[in-house]
Amino acid sequence: MRIRTALAATAAAGTLAVLAAAPAQATEYSSALKIKGVQYNAPGADSNSCTHGNTKNEYLTIKNYSHTATVNLKGYVVRDATSTNKYTFVHNHYLQPGDYVVLRGGHGTESDAKNVAYRQNCNFIWNNDEDTIRLYKPSGAHADTHSYTASHNDHDGNGYITFHG
Repeated sequence: MRIRTALAATAAAGTLAVLAAAPAQATEYSSALKIKGVQYNAPGADSNSCTHGNTKNEYLTIKNYSHTATVNLKGYVVRDATSTNKYTFVHNHYLQPGDYVVLRGGHGTESDAKNVAYRQNCNFIWNNDEDTIRLYKPSGAHADTHSYTASHNDHDGNGYITFHG
């Protein structure tokens, strides 16, 4: 009986250790929209110049993981860790089940047909070393959140991290 009790206690402690070690970004929110991935470090030397910069090459991909529901992005908000940098989808942008949108830096025209939205801002939103990406529903409720560090999450060093496959 003592062996079973000891084994059960060891198994329970191991389960608690695994749960305690789970990262904050593992929290799942009730949203069909999820952050698929982020190009947090645009290729080349960072330049915020609107005419010659590379902020369009920094982007976030948001995907509709629902099998049945179409989701309108209007009112959704994307923020960084400090909430200093944020973007609100102000236009109707419909994502069919399995569809995605690429939110890019720089200036451009939103297009459902090309699955792209632009932040209309030439400043970078994501830090190159570490940051937290938060996606909020129009109601203000969390839709998805992911934290990253370049040294821990970007195994091939290309500046892109996948969160939901």
